[in-house]
Amino acid sequence: MTQLKWWQKAVFYQIYPRSFADGNGDGIGDFPGMIERLDYLQDLGIDAIWLSPHYPSPQYDCGYDVSDYLGIAPEYGTMADFRRFLDGAHQRGIRVILDMVLNHTSHEHPWFIESRSSRDNPKRDWYIWRDSRNGEPPNNWYSAFGGPAWEYDASTGQYYYHYFLKQQPDLNWRNPAVKEAMWKVVRFWLEQGVDGFRLDAIGAIFEDPAMPDHTAKMSQVELYRALRYAKSEEEWSMLLKEQEALYEHQVDQPETHELMRELRTLVEEYPDCVLVGEDDDISYYGDGRNELHLLFNFPLMRTNRLTPAWVRANQEARLSALPPGAWPCNTLGNHDTDRVYSHFSDGRNDAALARLSAALMLTLRGTPFLYYGEEIGMTDFLLRDVRQFRDMLGIITYQVETEILGTPPDEAVVYAARMGRDKCRTPMQWSNAPNAGFSPPGVQTWLPVNPNYAQGVNVADELAHPDSLLNFYRRLLRVRRQTPALISGDYVPLHEEAQDYLAFLRRSPGDHQICLVVLNMSAQSHALTFDLPMSTAHVLFSSRSRENAADDLTHLFIAPFEVYIAEIT
Repeated sequence: MTQLKWWQKAVFYQIYPRSFADGNGDGIGDFPGMIERLDYLQDLGIDAIWLSPHYPSPQYDCGYDVSDYLGIAPEYGTMADFRRFLDGAHQRGIRVILDMVLNHTSHEHPWFIESRSSRDNPKRDWYIWRDSRNGEPPNNWYSAFGGPAWEYDASTGQYYYHYFLKQQPDLNWRNPAVKEAMWKVVRFWLEQGVDGFRLDAIGAIFEDPAMPDHTAKMSQVELYRALRYAKSEEEWSMLLKEQEALYEHQVDQPETHELMRELRTLVEEYPDCVLVGEDDDISYYGDGRNELHLLFNFPLMRTNRLTPAWVRANQEARLSALPPGAWPCNTLGNHDTDRVYSHFSDGRNDAALARLSAALMLTLRGTPFLYYGEEIGMTDFLLRDVRQFRDMLGIITYQVETEILGTPPDEAVVYAARMGRDKCRTPMQWSNAPNAGFSPPGVQTWLPVNPNYAQGVNVADELAHPDSLLNFYRRLLRVRRQTPALISGDYVPLHEEAQDYLAFLRRSPGDHQICLVVLNMSAQSHALTFDLPMSTAHVLFSSRSRENAADDLTHLFIAPFEVYIAEIT
């Protein structure tokens, strides 16, 4: 295990700065608040923080529209506050990686302000500008957030390209000056002492330079309507292929791999830094050593129910496809998706399923990423007033529903809240106090606090209850850290026909330690027999009380929804 890099051994924890901890009482999370909670993170047992964008931003896309790559958003604090946060994390043995938004800037970034000031400005070609085509946009490309991917600029008489919001113009990475400027940004933060980057939207960095029209048979609105009312998995799969055709010339261009290799070379000048890509395309690992260090196993989370068959199929496909030297990376949630507790619930066994989700993340082979609040069971909070929405995706969805599909407003707001991302970005729930202890009483938080903090879904209450989800996480994280096979071991599936439970071995190199993991994903108990050379297991962790520290593997009783981890001796 000592030969592994720190990021291969680490458990990452994503912090959304606006929502984690309000240190100055203005309703918005900030660095002083995060600093106050570093001891909590250390006690929780995580090893690294992924910090979502902390840069100055007009917040059209909740910080992913950067107006200054070298600054700190004033509402979050100062560069001195950032330094205190970074130093405080490092003093506690916690690494920190930053979000790096390579594809686009904010329309308020000084580079874009210069670029749009005139056609002959030196920074004009830092973005993608084109003439109209017969009075229309340059081609029929769409923005991923809805509508045309081209925005007309009357002052210069040309269109600029934006894969996301019109307030997020795409950088022109074919211009060497852009690359030079962005590499200076990367070096700036590495020299501050950060431990790497999570790279946002890498698949959209380049576009087909010929800019041909897409050949999809459906318009974006037609596709939206069809997906909205799809009645079967087959229909849904067909429509997703049509969606790929809609953006075929705007993503996953071959030049991205050369760029990632160049970035890897740069980052390797700084010892022990890591690059994590917001993508699941294994090709971005390169040959396993020359592109990105980690890519998310997003396919694992693309289901409404985690079943043994689903997990086994995912692991077989994912692990077998990795190039030599590449390291897997797993997650079940982040700032763009449903919260884990909500997504994988069944309405009856939600608490047990949340524990199984945590156990899956912390026992599969690879680096796990957790999202703030997962450890206390925070759930999606669906807003019922569109005026409270902060996520433009939710606002745009509401507009499409009401203005194009004719959906009644009360129905549209429910659907938009589900499709938007405000639901999973609500303030962290620290205590059973006004504003969940995130902000002082009487302060209006930037997003409403989920009221279930008053029903025990908060840190303080859960710390006080030994059987809480939070204490489950704390115990499981401690066991993982103390068990080499759960970190460095390979993955060997067992009982591959089982429908109710997932069983597998984690074997450290040289079989110095072998662990058996059984995750019962059903309400049925099981008496299991494992035909292994060793027939005795020493229990390291169980979600139920066990009388004996050792078990006979020829007759192992597993309770409903039990999480069982044992060292085979």
